[in-house]
Amino acid sequence: MMPSSRFDISQSGFYKLITAACFASLLVATGCSSSADSNVRIPNQQNGNTSAPVISDTSQQTLRQQALRIQRALATNDFARITNDIHPTRGVRFSMYAYVRPETDKVFSREQFAQYLQQSKIRFTWGDLDGTGELLVTPLPTYLATWVDAKKFNDARIKTNDFESRGNMINNVKDVYPKSDVVDFYYKGTDEYDGMDWRGMRLVFDDYQGKRYLVAIINDQWTV
Repeated sequence: MMPSSRFDISQSGFYKLITAACFASLLVATGCSSSADSNVRIPNQQNGNTSAPVISDTSQQTLRQQALRIQRALATNDFARITNDIHPTRGVRFSMYAYVRPETDKVFSREQFAQYLQQSKIRFTWGDLDGTGELLVTPLPTYLATWVDAKKFNDARIKTNDFESRGNMINNVKDVYPKSDVVDFYYKGTDEYDGMDWRGMRLVFDDYQGKRYLVAIINDQWTV
């Protein structure tokens, strides 16, 4: 609350204030920034509290169908089937948990993805296991079958460019991929474990030459 006081303002001063206010509103409306580095983005501390791209109902349905096709291929261990869905120039990133780490997450081009599916003895370090700090070191097919574990999402709840509030790890997908579309799969877990065995999978898509391609597979689960 401003303290109550009397003050006078000249007519020219009033017009200056109005002009400044209108200019500030214009900056906000057009997304301009006074920062020299407009590419710097600070992760949102609350999961799902980000602005989602607006896409038509038809485009949303097509996106959902593509995501379901990818999920089913992964669920049946038909991994090679998603190769053509991978982005031709950016490849596909694999994030073990909700917080995407661009510096350390594994990224494979289409060619590398196809190659390492065949060379199943080559192991990769995917990241640290939450709670133990141990490294997850395993071949690509094993990672897809056991960590991504897409069969859990056969009857999942699915959202597009929206997320349910879940664990305590920051979901920064919209900071890393601000212009991408995200299809979110959620498995609620079992009564046996009081729902603590819930799982999430986010498929991130970008447009390229008029088509939509997969750029990331992000997993989510309970963390300590």
